[in-house]
Amino acid sequence: MSSCPRDSLDDAVRRLLVRVDGTAAAVRPRFPLAADGERGAWETHADGRWTGGFWVGLLWLAHRHTGQEAYRAAAREWMARLAPRVAIDNVLNGLVFYYGAALGAVLAGDDDARALALAAAGALGRRFEPVLGIVPLGAESGSVTSGAKTETNIDGVPGMALLAWAAGESGDATLAARARSHVRRHAEACLRDDGGLFQAAAFDPATGAVVRRFTPRGYAEDSTWTRAQSWGLLGFVLAARRDRDVLPAATRVADFWMRRTADDPVAFWDFDDPAIPAVERDTSATAMAASALLKLAALVADAEAAGRYRTHAERTLAALVTRYLTPVGPTDPRPVGMLTEGCWQRRQGMAVKHELIWGDYFLLEALLQAGPGLPAV
Repeated sequence: MSSCPRDSLDDAVRRLLVRVDGTAAAVRPRFPLAADGERGAWETHADGRWTGGFWVGLLWLAHRHTGQEAYRAAAREWMARLAPRVAIDNVLNGLVFYYGAALGAVLAGDDDARALALAAAGALGRRFEPVLGIVPLGAESGSVTSGAKTETNIDGVPGMALLAWAAGESGDATLAARARSHVRRHAEACLRDDGGLFQAAAFDPATGAVVRRFTPRGYAEDSTWTRAQSWGLLGFVLAARRDRDVLPAATRVADFWMRRTADDPVAFWDFDDPAIPAVERDTSATAMAASALLKLAALVADAEAAGRYRTHAERTLAALVTRYLTPVGPTDPRPVGMLTEGCWQRRQGMAVKHELIWGDYFLLEALLQAGPGLPAV
């Protein structure tokens, strides 16, 4: 499948913004989490859980792209509702406040967003465990295991961008060092020789040695859960902007992704499910990977490798837009601009063929990155 022409990508952006407008009107004052793939009705939550930053991030992107102050006002409105989460002991606060607050500082120069992001980064950085070299899951992580202080998930790696950004803003070298350690430890603990990733790792609390590697949300404990691969890819790419030693891990994870999606760029929910192709796909992980591949293309020095990453990202966007983004017109009863076929937690039977708020975010981010005008985020 070839890349979409520019006008098709622009149309996809317009459709996503229609969905943002409809969602804001439908869910206020709550946060959208997942929407039924048939009707588009959102499941919502008062404080946004770990996904709330992606909804606010969508609003920041919409403001940046359109210049409309209504999007900025909406972003600030929902961002304020995220503030109580600063006190929560959860490594995924990195995601919440990088996309929900730091993005507002980067894209809109918003002073309140900057202040909230710095406060959240400070709180998250203080949860760093020096013996382990990571910020562990945390007591409020909702982990399926019990190791809040001795375990970690690859899901939390992209959120270290919050600490790295805050270090640059504040001059706090400790935050930068903790972010760097967290990412490198995940590359050591979760990355397999073939470039696939385990989702989770457990550490000896006395020595910091890795005692277990596993995948609690995937098909099996030793499988490659698709969203673990996309979280790791995104996290390593974001980190490699400031720590070039992480770039080889990012390229290995990217090369695995591209090998396993060479025939069809929209990935199944777990790369190792033996029932493929008669299983669910995950468009949310796929959109995230497309965005990460575009970022990686801008980092690598080799022009041929950069071209491969960008071409695969563009093929991925074309597939998502033409096959999974609901169109305008009377022939489809669903709301316009839904990214369908996201798979949240298949093992738990939770939202397996749904629109997922982070999928919408990463699709819009990737579409805007594919064209001119969006700063590195």
